[in-house]
Amino acid sequence: MSEVLQAIAKRSSTRGYTQEKLTKEELNILIQAGLQAPTAANRQEIHITVVEGDNPILAELEADKNQGRGLADLPHNFYYEAPVVLFLSGDASFYWSKLDAGIAAENIALAAEGLGLGSLIIGCVKDALYGEKKDYYAKALKFPEGYEYEIAVALGRKAVTKEPHDYSAEKNVTYL
Repeated sequence: MSEVLQAIAKRSSTRGYTQEKLTKEELNILIQAGLQAPTAANRQEIHITVVEGDNPILAELEADKNQGRGLADLPHNFYYEAPVVLFLSGDASFYWSKLDAGIAAENIALAAEGLGLGSLIIGCVKDALYGEKKDYYAKALKFPEGYEYEIAVALGRKAVTKEPHDYSAEKNVTYL
């Protein structure tokens, strides 16, 4: 089996990280994997903002996410204390940016698995990033003008592991 197929088969969402930072080389590989993702009409409109896990903007975003959902403090933040979170933003006027960001996020997650790292694809902060502080967060996360949050990926060294989910091709695939 090829290394790519092994990464696909082995990858699962990581919800626990060590605090060891990624190397510059690892981070660059992950960013390149995201940037090399295909985009509709080859627009290459996805922008990546790299945020270290101890950046105060993440705590603020966590608090707004929880407040918006009526939640108290949870045992873990939305990125499970990962040492780095990549925020993918896209051109708000381009119909395909959400799909393109999802493809880039999957490339990043598979590259992380290939490097022996953990990843968690994150959507749960969307309400906070699209709420009344949308412009504030876009500026704080340095999204390009006219861009908006699409998806995020937490990355780091796995402190916990879990088996990938089972699936049923019989249930989830239809042949015509």
